[in-house]
Amino acid sequence: MKKRTPYLIEGISIADFAAEGVSVARYDGKVIFVKSVVPGDVADIEVYREKKNYAEASLVRLIHPSAKRTQPFCLHFGQCGGCKWQHVLYNEQLLFKQKQVTEQLVHVGKLDILTPRPIMSSAKTTHYRNKLEFSFSHKKWLTQEEMLQGVIPQPALGFHVPGRFDKILDIQSCYLQDELSNQMRNFIRTYAITHQLSFYDIRQQEGLLRNVIFRNNRRGEWMIVLILGVDIPDMAIDMMKSLADAFPQIVSLHYVLNTKKNDSIHDLPVHLYKGMPFLTEMIDNLTFQIRPKSFFQTNTLQAELLYQAVSNLADIRNDETVYDLYTGTGTIACYVARRAKHVVGVEYVQDAIDDACENAKLNGIANISFYAGDMKDVFTPTLFEKHGKPDVVITDPPRAGMHAGVIHILNQSGASRIVYVSCNPATQARDLSFLTQYYHIEAVQPVDMFPHSHHVENIVLLTKKLK
Repeated sequence: MKKRTPYLIEGISIADFAAEGVSVARYDGKVIFVKSVVPGDVADIEVYREKKNYAEASLVRLIHPSAKRTQPFCLHFGQCGGCKWQHVLYNEQLLFKQKQVTEQLVHVGKLDILTPRPIMSSAKTTHYRNKLEFSFSHKKWLTQEEMLQGVIPQPALGFHVPGRFDKILDIQSCYLQDELSNQMRNFIRTYAITHQLSFYDIRQQEGLLRNVIFRNNRRGEWMIVLILGVDIPDMAIDMMKSLADAFPQIVSLHYVLNTKKNDSIHDLPVHLYKGMPFLTEMIDNLTFQIRPKSFFQTNTLQAELLYQAVSNLADIRNDETVYDLYTGTGTIACYVARRAKHVVGVEYVQDAIDDACENAKLNGIANISFYAGDMKDVFTPTLFEKHGKPDVVITDPPRAGMHAGVIHILNQSGASRIVYVSCNPATQARDLSFLTQYYHIEAVQPVDMFPHSHHVENIVLLTKKLK
């Protein structure tokens, strides 16, 4: 008789990690993806979704814990969508990320690769982020236990519950950013409730306080960006003043008016309330300006290691021209410019290119040119006619990878070396399967940018095949 979901499976052994931070078990000839477990666990699980070739389940009872387990350190673990691997020993996280890179390149890309270099671990596994964004809600999400206890939902300031666009988990303490982030966030919540400022109702699309962004640098300076859902900024002025008075570490305080149906602020003006219009951060001996809408690697310490690895693998000479694709705010382009004859950076977002130009000017870098536009329209032979063909190409595309047209131009560019940086080894593997028609894979270097998550950054060095 066919089992109907949900149903219980008792005493099952968890075999391995799978993608997206879950683990995998096998039962009755079927693969089962299980949340909140670790390879080596023996557990009772409940299947809540069943398909023809696989099922999905959640942990009901842990019978024998795996030796790969550790105690989660956050009170929100299991409810919050971040840090899903807190219960996994860090060295085991690294082993799986290393394995994940290999499997994606071999099985997705069908690539014949060298053994990847040992993954570069993160010196800090907590408080490592320099940016976090939180959302307000007029009614916090309640756990099943809280509902049974009759808890009355209060306004919330926290993260979205996984899979629920309209539910916000109220966050008291988060270990991703410096402790001051918790203090400032809790100050804002308390002030807003005490002074009866309205928290955003995501379904009704109304309310004053909508989102807040916290950014910090390694000097202990902070930028706060408050996003308001009502075009009445005066209602939040007193709160911003009180926040600035309570936390002198805030050197850059802004607000944005967002009455749209989505949370993106990239097409909206930012208003400076107090302080500097940007933060500055040092990478190696370079200074970068970080504005409210700037992209900057969120793990500064690891970003430094990442850029060093990219530069070392590229092995740029002072007579070579480098093209930096998807340059963002020009951090990698500026980093490698001191070793190159000339660097050409290309990026889709004009605001990012404006930042890149400012960063080059700030660091006195003259041998660099930046262009904004769709990569497949800008990275063309016409650009080569102006700056010369690339000797080296560095490419760091978004998670979706590169457009087929960009790959075609890369293959025809004549570059002797390509350094491909990716936050998604699966799409990287797909792109590499086309690039390897003309290039050899010489080195694979995984980098852990986000401890306690399944995400992994990967760098691949390719060299041109001899005819």
